[in-house]
Amino acid sequence: MARLTNSLLKNIVIRTQFDSVRRKQCLQYLNTLRTLQYDGYKTVYFGETEIPETLVTGEDFSDSYYMNTPTWCILHAGGSQGWVPWKYRMFLRDDLCIKQEDSLFFEFCDVVKKAYGKCAIVVKGRRQQDEMKPKAGKEGEAQACVPTSINLTSIVCSPGVAKSYGHELISLPSAYNYLNPLDSAWSSMKWFIINNRKEFCLQSIDNVYAYQYILFSDLISKGIEKVSLSKWKALTSKVRRSSDILVPSMCLTKAQDCHEKQVWMR
Repeated sequence: MARLTNSLLKNIVIRTQFDSVRRKQCLQYLNTLRTLQYDGYKTVYFGETEIPETLVTGEDFSDSYYMNTPTWCILHAGGSQGWVPWKYRMFLRDDLCIKQEDSLFFEFCDVVKKAYGKCAIVVKGRRQQDEMKPKAGKEGEAQACVPTSINLTSIVCSPGVAKSYGHELISLPSAYNYLNPLDSAWSSMKWFIINNRKEFCLQSIDNVYAYQYILFSDLISKGIEKVSLSKWKALTSKVRRSSDILVPSMCLTKAQDCHEKQVWMR
């Protein structure tokens, strides 16, 4: 009986007070993005991912005491044109190195303008920021996807800086991460690291110790290179199909919510 109960509980969908807010944010995001695309803006997905030392070395500390191992943060961008022709950045993140680079977003916007012209720069929003109640009215709808700034681990993305280069910065609601092909690109890169890290490893053994050297920069560069233009086209096409399915279903859900509210008021 316990097993039956557990299997049934897995199919329970819990609705929260933020569901309608999230749907509204997603619809506003998709409408804003499509409007910019129709106006000739190229879509570029900008963001970062973390690479823990254990992913690179393959060491497993799960059965040991807590160990504060180094973590690297990689910052890059891409879209249907492939990776942006910009020198990606790697930062070592630990307790002694927590500093955001102020000039990087200026540099990124300049490179993107020279490569593609005007762009819609999509950055994944923070969950706490997304769950704030949006402003009502037309002004609120226009500003819903244009945050004051988006703070990533290594960089601050400012809509003012983007506008100064002719771009538009929009925030992807965190609840809809599957609409961001950059996350899938990061996953492909990490799988390459897992499957090929031994090929980038050098070992040295003396009378007392055994040493292991990992060509970390080469490993990351090759992993990024493996996410080819054709892979990016497939990822962005998948996101586009998901968006085409999502918009009608969200509009239907919104209409049902309005109907339920009217029935309740009666």
